[in-house]
Amino acid sequence: MLCFQPLIKEISMKLSNKQKQYLKGLAHSLKPVVLLGQNGLTEGVLAEIENALSHHELIKIKVSSDDRETKQLIIDAIVRETEALNITKIGHIVVLFRPSEDKKIELPRK
Repeated sequence: MLCFQPLIKEISMKLSNKQKQYLKGLAHSLKPVVLLGQNGLTEGVLAEIENALSHHELIKIKVSSDDRETKQLIIDAIVRETEALNITKIGHIVVLFRPSEDKKIELPRK
């Protein structure tokens, strides 16, 4: 995973609006694969998110928190810890993208 980190940062910096819109379209039909409950962001939840990102590349997460600031802090922590790209956030749902070595999702040209 260490040799792959620079590639993730490079891709996240270069995602165009067209590519983000494409990913939003793909995510539209997805169901949340991780649901954060009362316990918040734990090591186990982070491990599940890592696993889901490695397997799917594009995932939805439901963050159940009534406080906007708390919800945003949780999302920021997830993005920081997983080195994923936050594509969009609507209500309690956040869409994350992190390319894997297998390149399951082919992004359109910029």
